[in-house]
Amino acid sequence: MSQTVPDWSVLAATCPSRTSLARIANKWTAMVVTVLGNGRMRFGDLRTSIDGISGKVLTETLRDLERDGIVTRQVFAEVPPRVEYELTELGFTLHEPLLVLCRWAEKHIAEVIVNREMYDAR
Repeated sequence: MSQTVPDWSVLAATCPSRTSLARIANKWTAMVVTVLGNGRMRFGDLRTSIDGISGKVLTETLRDLERDGIVTRQVFAEVPPRVEYELTELGFTLHEPLLVLCRWAEKHIAEVIVNREMYDAR
């Protein structure tokens, strides 16, 4: 018996894919996935790599990404405990598009700033 796959659409108000889109569109998610694209990292290294993120927000972001199957968390039985995070196979499918968006933001920020200033001056 074959199972019918639903036709998901983020444009439909009741579509559960909206929660995934909201998570992906979060700036901290984009930064965490971008950094983890370089390989497995410890919490402190992640926090150092992402300037301005608080420990609380990083913890929440990592938990959400782990829940969605984008990040895995590995705890090592050491004293003190060592915890490392890395992208899953699914997470790597998200890495490239988010990296492209990050690079777009870096490349075009000067134009965006000029446009904001012109808009605000009106």
